[in-house]
Amino acid sequence: MEKNTLCELKNLHTGFRIKDTYYDAIENVNLTLYSNEVLAIVGESGCGKSTLATTIMGLHDFNYTRVSGEVIFEEKNLLALNQEEYNKIRGGKIGMIFQDPLSALNPLQRIGAQIEEALTYHTKLSDEEKKARVLELLEKVGIENPARVYRQFPHQLSGGMRQRVMIAMALSCKPKMIIADEPTTALDVTVQAQILDLMKGIQDKLGMSIILITHDLGIVADKADDVVVMYAGQIVEQGKTNDIFYNPKHPYTKNLLASVPRPDMKKGEPLYSIQGTPPDLYKPPMGCGFFDRCSEAMIVCEKNMPEFYEHGNG
Repeated sequence: MEKNTLCELKNLHTGFRIKDTYYDAIENVNLTLYSNEVLAIVGESGCGKSTLATTIMGLHDFNYTRVSGEVIFEEKNLLALNQEEYNKIRGGKIGMIFQDPLSALNPLQRIGAQIEEALTYHTKLSDEEKKARVLELLEKVGIENPARVYRQFPHQLSGGMRQRVMIAMALSCKPKMIIADEPTTALDVTVQAQILDLMKGIQDKLGMSIILITHDLGIVADKADDVVVMYAGQIVEQGKTNDIFYNPKHPYTKNLLASVPRPDMKKGEPLYSIQGTPPDLYKPPMGCGFFDRCSEAMIVCEKNMPEFYEHGNG
C-alpha cells in the first residue's frame, strides 16, 4: 500500500548565533514523516533532537537563529510562511508535547483556560462549547475528575496528570501531526507506560502522525514504525524499527543499542557505555563526528563524512 507523505524535511540547517558567529545545532537533515505513523528520533543529549522539533514548530527567535532548507507540511514550505500564516498551522494542524510540562504550562492560569487558548485561536466555538471540548479532552486522556482539574492550577497536579494535560492541549484542535519531545522523561515507569499507551491509542483512533523524541530505546522498539538516529546535529542512520534494532549499520547505532541493559546480563556484569563525548559544535569536525569514539573508524573518516547507502528496502 502506498504511503502518503505528511511532512518532509529537506536539507534543514539550524544555527544559533553566539557573538557574531552562527553554529549549526542541526545540519543537512533530510527525513520524511508519513500519515498515520510514529517516527522516533533517538540519540544522545545535545545531538539536535529538540532543536529539530522547535525548528519544525517555528519557535526560534530569528534575531539569534539562522534556519535554512525546507519544512514541507501538506505541500507547503512552513519556513516560507509569515508569522500569521504559521500561527494558523502551529497549535492547529501541528501540536507539540513539551519535555517538561511544569515549565511549559503557565503557573498563573487555570488548566481549563490554557487548553481553551488554542480553541479560541483556531476555532469558532462558543464559550460553552470550548469548555465542553476541554472536559471531553481531559476525560479522553484519562483524568478521572475533569471538572475539578479544569479549575486547578498546574502546581496542584502530579507529574503524570500535568503530562496528560499537555497531551490534551496538543490534541485540542485535532492536529494531523504531533511532536512529542521526551514526553515521559520525568515520570515513573508505570505512568510512562500509561502515557505511551494513551498516545498510541489516540494516534490509532484519530489517524494522526507522531514524531517521538526520546532516549529510551525500549519505547522506540514498542511504539515506533520508523527510527531516525541523530548524532552531532546530523542523521547518521534511518530505517524501519525492526531493521534498525536487528540489523544496525552505523557504529553509533550499534553502540547505542549495546548500551541498553539486557535481561540476560550476568550478575556483576558492567553496563556498556560509549566512551568519549560528542564533538564540540564550536569546532565541528571536518569528517564524521563519531570518528574519535568509533572502533570501526578509518583514516578517511577523519576528513570525509561517509555517504548514505541503502541497505535493503528503506
